[in-house]
Amino acid sequence: MGRARSRDTEHPQTRLDHGGIASVVPSEFGGGFELVVDGTPQSHVDLEDPTHLHFEYVVRMGAVIDQLPPGPLTAVHLGAGALTLPRYVEATRPGSRQQVIELEAPLVALVREHLPLPRGAGIRIRIGDAREGVGRLPAALRAQCDLVVSDVYSGAQTPAHLTSLEFYREVAALLAPAGVLLVNVADGPGLAFARRQAATIAQVLPEIGILADTQVLKGRRFGNLVVAASASPLPTEWLPRMLAAGPHPAKIAQGAEVRDFVQGARIVTDGDATASPRPDASLFLR
Repeated sequence: MGRARSRDTEHPQTRLDHGGIASVVPSEFGGGFELVVDGTPQSHVDLEDPTHLHFEYVVRMGAVIDQLPPGPLTAVHLGAGALTLPRYVEATRPGSRQQVIELEAPLVALVREHLPLPRGAGIRIRIGDAREGVGRLPAALRAQCDLVVSDVYSGAQTPAHLTSLEFYREVAALLAPAGVLLVNVADGPGLAFARRQAATIAQVLPEIGILADTQVLKGRRFGNLVVAASASPLPTEWLPRMLAAGPHPAKIAQGAEVRDFVQGARIVTDGDATASPRPDASLFLR
């Protein structure tokens, strides 16, 4: 997550259907552009180098994607902001087939116009709610996806209906036997929400890894955790060394560490699901 910005009328912007203003602004972090929604950076895109991933949790997602077997991927992205990860997969896995489900049509139009996709990219964008959109995907995708990414936010929170056991069952039905689900989970001290999310995902996809900054993983500050999950053992043999080396040092918890992490956490169902915690505004003031 980045530093909050004042509302800027000098750069391309649009009003979203569900409230708020989205704009595309030059990045302050060494090239590229940022998609900013109501003052908070949501995505970073480098049109000259789509493999340049700036935000820490996106770097970690990219590291997991790099561990998947070589060659083109079949991927579904639930929420994609400025399409950072679809662009990354397109650049690193030419010939990949990708579907993106995004709620906000005005946001997609803004991104298409001012941060255009590479010509010929195999990326199809569908407008609609992520959960409803999963149910409307072509039947041919069922049990065929190498990768599903869930990174959906309404404002600064993940909507409650995208956090439940029932939702994750629907998503898992898209995955091939060795396919991987990546979920961006934001939480703060205590990690009550993240623990419930990991426990819930593990009910559906038992092979779990949790990637995060060490201080976030210990529940000492608010931040993003990436939950990687599969029905098959995760391809993470070289990942711990890569994460420790940077550029954003982190670790991956697996096995006994994950079991300890989720111990006592209740499974989330549609009946008791809640949105993710809202970060304190000071988080964005660096």
